[in-house]
Amino acid sequence: QVQLLESGGGLVEPGTSLRLSCAASGGTFSNYVVGWFRQAPGKEREIVAFISPSGSSTTTAGFVKGRFTISRDNAKNTVYLQMNSLKPEDTAVYYCAARTTWVSSLRLATQLPWNFWGQGTQVTVSS
Repeated sequence: QVQLLESGGGLVEPGTSLRLSCAASGGTFSNYVVGWFRQAPGKEREIVAFISPSGSSTTTAGFVKGRFTISRDNAKNTVYLQMNSLKPEDTAVYYCAARTTWVSSLRLATQLPWNFWGQGTQVTVSS
């Protein structure tokens, strides 16, 4: 059983940066695909990015491509989401999730179940 804990959210101004962390415990973290999702008030949850167990492969949603980067440090059991050039529309609760099998597309990452979820961290972008 893997437990996931997000951190790093907060209130920031447009154009600035944040780095979210997803710390895992209770399992062999390097076996898991990890994804970042977000959900804004009144909107569906959407996938932001996901990363392979080794970190060699990443997939990022088009609406954040070039601004957000997902990475992982398996020695620290942590996955990161570096968010640059933040916009007000990035305001949401950000969740990390883990699954044991690979997903090959953003569409499948949205449709298929994820085994473990964190509790989320709030990101608010506002001037």
